[in-house]
Amino acid sequence: MQKPDDAFCNKAEAYEAFDDIPTNPGCNNTIGDVINRRYGRRDVMRGFLGVTATTTLFGSTAMFAAQQARADETSRYKFTEIPGGIDEKHHIADGYNADVLLRWGDPIHADAPQFDPQNQSADSQLKQFGYNNDYVGFVPLNEEATRGLLCVNHEYTNEEVMFPGLGRQDRDGFSGMTRELVDIEKAAHGGTIIEVARDANGKWAPVLDSKYNRRIQPLNTEMTIDGPAAGHDRMKTTADPDGKTIIGTFNNCAGGITPWGTYLMAEENFHGYFWTDNLDADGKPVLPQSHAISHKRYGVPGRWYAWGKFDDRFNIDKEPNEPNRHGWIVEVDPMDPQSLPVKHTALGRFRHEGAESLKAKTGQLVLYSGDDNRFDYVYKYVSNGKIGEDKSANMGLLSDGTLYVAKFNDDATVDWMPLVHGEGPITAANGFDSQADVMIDARIAADLLGATPMDRPEDIQPHQDGRVYVMLTNNTRRKPGDENAANPRADNSFGHIIEISETDGDHTATKSRWNILVTCGDPLIAQVGAQWGPETSEHGWFGSPDNAAIDAEGRLWISTDQGSGWSKTGKSDGLYALETDGASRGSSKLFFRTPIGGELCGPYFTGDQKTLFLAVQHPGTDGTKDFKGFERASTFEDPATRWPDFKDGIPPRPSVLVVTKKDGGKIAS
Repeated sequence: MQKPDDAFCNKAEAYEAFDDIPTNPGCNNTIGDVINRRYGRRDVMRGFLGVTATTTLFGSTAMFAAQQARADETSRYKFTEIPGGIDEKHHIADGYNADVLLRWGDPIHADAPQFDPQNQSADSQLKQFGYNNDYVGFVPLNEEATRGLLCVNHEYTNEEVMFPGLGRQDRDGFSGMTRELVDIEKAAHGGTIIEVARDANGKWAPVLDSKYNRRIQPLNTEMTIDGPAAGHDRMKTTADPDGKTIIGTFNNCAGGITPWGTYLMAEENFHGYFWTDNLDADGKPVLPQSHAISHKRYGVPGRWYAWGKFDDRFNIDKEPNEPNRHGWIVEVDPMDPQSLPVKHTALGRFRHEGAESLKAKTGQLVLYSGDDNRFDYVYKYVSNGKIGEDKSANMGLLSDGTLYVAKFNDDATVDWMPLVHGEGPITAANGFDSQADVMIDARIAADLLGATPMDRPEDIQPHQDGRVYVMLTNNTRRKPGDENAANPRADNSFGHIIEISETDGDHTATKSRWNILVTCGDPLIAQVGAQWGPETSEHGWFGSPDNAAIDAEGRLWISTDQGSGWSKTGKSDGLYALETDGASRGSSKLFFRTPIGGELCGPYFTGDQKTLFLAVQHPGTDGTKDFKGFERASTFEDPATRWPDFKDGIPPRPSVLVVTKKDGGKIAS
């Protein structure tokens, strides 16, 4: 396998860059091609002239000062913007508290051991909060929403800052890894469900003796499989000859809470956990012939972790079907700690980023999800049945419906094309013998339909009014000659956001419209091609949109994931308030920013809009070689920051924060 570049600060950073290589062999009519034809380069350059002329005459300070004055008068988001920048701490807008609620290793049960980073074990980790918290959801337990169940995904682990004395493991074949360390990693993946409560002073804290608290992880959590692929031969393994039961979930990135209050965990970069000992002379995996087409399209095996060295389940030489059992969306009932999570194969198998759903005007469930890879696709699922009062019946809606993939057309329309066996090219002649095959190889079926390859689709946030916001993080593989209005440069480092308008506000529509909400990057550099609303200040523009949330007032919030690319913006990742309507449309304000090397995830508002949950994962890791004064890779013993504890001997700890207004009021109102 290709060795990671030593210029990267950590394993995850190196493999994210390696994973820039698209696995889509066709790269049909890309979104860049469509945007270029729809808008044209001349149109976008006209937009730059206003910025260029203004800064030439008056300078950037004058322009941004005027923008800030207008923003203060017209913004729907009532807070004073914080300055962009980067340091060892987190920062929040004036008038707000951002308190640490849960950190990696914190107890989630009353009998859990206290965190001891020098003496970790899988047994301890199973009773403690997991690593690299990503998605955060909240299910209220009372009408006032002062008690509820926090549902948190744990995406991956960073060995070099997680374990003492270990360092990066991917450079030398994971020589320092042991079965014990692998088991700790497994125990730190998956998700956490924990009750939290707000006291009379407005402060939130975990309820450690709650009957609801539990960890869901790939070490020993049993799950069931349903939908078209359940029981199919391609889902069967030595440990599960029936193809209907599986242990665990991992690389859980964004997710969602269903209208009936269940927790959805999206499995993203599952391919990175699989191993092979069968390498060619160049170190590249030799794939089993019977699985070669599918495994290649999904990037299996990634060999990012050593799990397959110690567990045959993750070694495709021994269990070639096991990768087919991952890359799904998992539903968990947080109100029933004894219930088994369910992998829903009707939702398709790909690198799911997000699983946001809502009740359509028709009463049906609609769920949106992006496939987080360069030149991959945007999907939505529409249930056949309607949402009712019976939760168990509602959970069945995720097993009976139609998965669609998006084609973005030059005339500003979107065709939602069904992935249904026997329709169009999705036939036995093209390798699909059943609907199970279609769902297992949803990417390949979407290729055949001519779906539009996108610039790395991440979170997709639907609004009840029929609009849908698609986060397109970046696409550094865009080649010269593929420039377009949304990304008028060959190296699209900053991404953009597309707004879909479903016909008549009906999310079940199969024909929709689309437009660009913002094109990200520095608006003062013409060749970047950024487009923002008129009130965006020097602190308000951003790069690499990742997760999104819509608050109780219908306002859009964006969190970013620049990885090591923060050095291109000079800002750490953060949470931005983004206007979607009126003359201020496309204007953005910075509300919160992370410590060095961290990524901001979540965000999630309670229904009363008085609490906002945010997740900061992998603090102290990404891009630390560019951090002035540190300028080296972080390790357990020598991290760029010891956030949030700032204690000697304690490494940086991924954490969930709870944001409240100091006067107890609604956030940004």
